[in-house]
Amino acid sequence: MPRALAIPVTRLIGTRTAWTAVGDGEFFCPGCGGDRNYQRLTGRRRLALAGVPVLPRGETGPVVECAACRHHYGTDVLDHPTTVRFAAMLRDAVHTVALAVLAAGGSSSRTSLETAAVAVRAAGFDDCTEGQLAALVEALEADTGRVYGRACGPGLAIELHEALDPLAPHLAPAGRESIFLQGARIALADGPDTPAERDVLATVGAALTLPADEVTRLLESARTPS
Repeated sequence: MPRALAIPVTRLIGTRTAWTAVGDGEFFCPGCGGDRNYQRLTGRRRLALAGVPVLPRGETGPVVECAACRHHYGTDVLDHPTTVRFAAMLRDAVHTVALAVLAAGGSSSRTSLETAAVAVRAAGFDDCTEGQLAALVEALEADTGRVYGRACGPGLAIELHEALDPLAPHLAPAGRESIFLQGARIALADGPDTPAERDVLATVGAALTLPADEVTRLLESARTPS
């Protein structure tokens, strides 16, 4: 007599999840490698017998489902900025660093303004001019709530941290160094850096989570002609 075929228990009993959408938006999908639409899902698990849900097993999630690849990710994936948001954060960071360094001592120098304008345009402000930067620095210096042209005052430090703190975790080490070096080159464009400029650059380095010895090394490399 032929033997009866045994069916594995795991094929008879399993768990099914019914997902419910509770939100949506746009995110950077690590699987696709670009900006995609997503749905935020919560799920209810049920014990299934032969594929038929029979008993509740509690809730699961929430998760983020990519509308393109359909992969599920933890909700912490939403902490990563989209490509568009990241570009805006980078642009604003370079602009803030440039203004801070200029306000610390280089706003009257044409070479410093030219160097700053080149950096800001490369970051995304395509229409930025030396005159616009000079006017902005003058406006900042006229703001009595901040201390510019001297050591990095609390107002300026706050502005630098507001621009750089959210960006730093999403930058590779080379990216953080690049932003710092752009500031250093602006400070050095009109000659040796001043104590006020070094103070601003130290604040920039701290906001970018660069160790103090790395800040010193980068500043020395910027001072050395290539």
